[in-house]
Amino acid sequence: MVEAKGLKIFEVGPCEDAYRMGFLIGQRFSNQIKEQLLPFAQTPVAQQLLQSLTENNRNKFPRYWEELIGTAEGSGVPVLHIILINFRKEILAFLPKTAINPGNDTPDDCSDVLVASESMAVVAHNEDANVALLFDKGTLLNGLSFIAYTYAGELPSCAFGLNSYGLAFTLNSVPPSESEIVAGGIGRNFISRDLLEAASIDDALCRIKSSEVSIGHSYNLIETRTRKISNVETASRNRVSVYEIGATPFFHANMYLHLQVDQVQDENSKTRQSKAAVLPKRSKEDFLSLLGDTDDPKYPIYMIGPLLYTLCTAVIDLDEQTLSIVEGNPRKGEISHIFSLCSKDFKMP
Repeated sequence: MVEAKGLKIFEVGPCEDAYRMGFLIGQRFSNQIKEQLLPFAQTPVAQQLLQSLTENNRNKFPRYWEELIGTAEGSGVPVLHIILINFRKEILAFLPKTAINPGNDTPDDCSDVLVASESMAVVAHNEDANVALLFDKGTLLNGLSFIAYTYAGELPSCAFGLNSYGLAFTLNSVPPSESEIVAGGIGRNFISRDLLEAASIDDALCRIKSSEVSIGHSYNLIETRTRKISNVETASRNRVSVYEIGATPFFHANMYLHLQVDQVQDENSKTRQSKAAVLPKRSKEDFLSLLGDTDDPKYPIYMIGPLLYTLCTAVIDLDEQTLSIVEGNPRKGEISHIFSLCSKDFKMP
C-alpha cells in the first residue's frame, strides 16, 4: 500500500473472486465506514424498499453483490449498514420528510469541465463531499485493472475511475423530482461499479441503458485512446440522453442539462453553472482556475465548507495520456498523484 498526502491508496488483487476483493477493501477501511440511515431502516417504507433494492440489484449484478457482502464481512460492519450506504440516494427519496435529519441527506455535489478540440482533450472534475475519499487500485483475475476513487463502504466507484481497457469516467449527481423516481430500481453504485469493467464508450452506454435505474445520474465517459468524450444523463424508465463533447467547453454541475426531466431547482448547482459560463475556458490552466473559483461566498465552485469540501480535483488529459490528482485548490496546480493512461498498471514511465 502507498499513501501520499490526504488520499489513501490501497492496491488489491488479483483476487480469486469478487467477495475476496470486497473483503480486503472492507478490512482495510473498516474504521472509516459511517452509516446514518439505520434509525429509519426499520420503518415499513424502508423495509419494502430495501427488499426490492436487494432483490433487483443482486439479480442484475450477482458478482458485485458478492463484493458488497465481502466488504461487510471484511470490515466487520453489518451487511444492512453496507446496503444502506450503497443505496442512500435510492432510499432517501422515499423517506417521510419529517423523518429525515438534514445531516443524513448530505449533498454530493461535483463540478466538471470537458472539451475535445483539435488543440486539447481534457476532463477536469471536482469531487465535493464531507467524508473521506479513498483510492482503490484493483486487479481482476482476467487481468483487467482499474483505479477508482470512492467512499468507505461503497462499491467503487461513486466518484471517478479508470480501467486498463482505456475507459474512464467521472460522475455528477442530478436531482430528479419525486415523480421521476422509481422505487426499488437499480442503484447508481452498482452501475458505476459495472462501468469499471467497460471496454469502450459504446460498451459503457450498453451497460447504462440495460439497467432500469431508480434515480438519475450524469456520467462523463472518456475513451483515452480515441479522444472521445461523452456526457450521458439518465433517469428512471430507461431514459438516456447522450451529448458528444466537442470543441466548445462543456461545464456540468448537478442539474440536468439536456435530458428533459422534471427536476429540483438546486441553487447551488445553478450558481456554479452561471459562474462557469462567464469564466475563461481556453486552456487546461483556465479549467483549473475555473474549478478553483471561490468568488461566490455561498456557492463557490471550489468548496471550502462548512457543509461541503472539494476533496480533490481529477484532471484527465488525453493528449498527455495522464490522470492527475490535485489536492488543495486546483488554481495552485499542486499534483499529489499522477497516473499513465497508456500503461496497464497506470505507472508513469
